[in-house]
Amino acid sequence: MSDYLVDTNILIHVLAGDLPAGARAVVERIISAGFSVSVITRIEFLGWRGHTAEGYEAARTLVECARQYLLTAPVADRAISLRRSCGVSLPDAVIAATALESDSILVTRNVRDFRGIDELRVINPFDETG
Repeated sequence: MSDYLVDTNILIHVLAGDLPAGARAVVERIISAGFSVSVITRIEFLGWRGHTAEGYEAARTLVECARQYLLTAPVADRAISLRRSCGVSLPDAVIAATALESDSILVTRNVRDFRGIDELRVINPFDETG
């Protein structure tokens, strides 16, 4: 069974409580089965300066439910390769590299951010609503 690496944008929707019913069902299934995040997702999600004190605690609690993948040398090397070959942003390259190195399926709404990374397996729960 593959692991699911959840992107920052999905966690934002979970915290905001604004997932459409179909997407909510997919995301709840993934989160309840156990999910992972990249260290970059942790930094992006918890580092947002717009959090209220309560919002930050809710975000921290959600992230603490996840397995966290750290930035290792193999992930860094794969991210470098992705930046050079696909031109993705640094955070997206690290997230994609983390998914590839951990044999995880990336769960994101921003599929376009990862175009050109053919070997990356991606689920957009918003596409699962139809």
